[in-house]
Amino acid sequence: MLKVDDINVYYGSIHAIKGVSFQVEQGEIVTLIGANGAGKSTILKTVSGLLHPQTGSIHFDGQSIVNVQPHKIVSRGLAQCPEGRRIFLQMTVEENLEMGAYIQPRNEIRGAIADVYERFPRLKERRRQQAGTLSGGEQQMLAMGRALMSKPTLLMLDEPSMGLAPILVTQIFEIIKELNQAGTTILLVEQNAQMALSVAHRGYVLETGRIILTAPAAALLNNDKVREAYLGG
Repeated sequence: MLKVDDINVYYGSIHAIKGVSFQVEQGEIVTLIGANGAGKSTILKTVSGLLHPQTGSIHFDGQSIVNVQPHKIVSRGLAQCPEGRRIFLQMTVEENLEMGAYIQPRNEIRGAIADVYERFPRLKERRRQQAGTLSGGEQQMLAMGRALMSKPTLLMLDEPSMGLAPILVTQIFEIIKELNQAGTTILLVEQNAQMALSVAHRGYVLETGRIILTAPAAALLNNDKVREAYLGG
């Protein structure tokens, strides 16, 4: 479904992503793990069209998406839920969801909102509430719901557990598993490597802009070097 081949990405003179290659097959949860600054979020921004690789290729459903405008990438079925949520704080929950449906025909928006409310009942309870007054967990649900409004076949999640209490982290990862079981392919960037690998099928370990290891998630969970570096021993 997604194939990234030998991409190199620069911030000015800084070589941030160095010859990274990976792929995501339909129906998978694939996770990118690594320390802060390893390049995880930069890779997602490059896939979603917010950054452009200097070299290398990115194909989604067999078509190149390098230099394709971000909104056109979304219309092809690839959506990103960004780090830090980036919801519209002054808008209501429902207005935020409507903003996520900008590529949808107008007559399908109400149905898409109903689907999100079914997935996230808390958002339905808060639908007329300003997004800035929601709890951290509710804001994360809203960010995910807004991304789902474009009806993606591949959903990229950037640090969905950031800043959340442990009980909410567990809840968010249960939702990620449910989304995948319902048919959404997921590319997950997550600082909480333990949780990410517990739900993923496969994982890639990033270090200073390079992939240094790839394996099934269960194997990475039991890898001594991975455990020492990312799982607290």
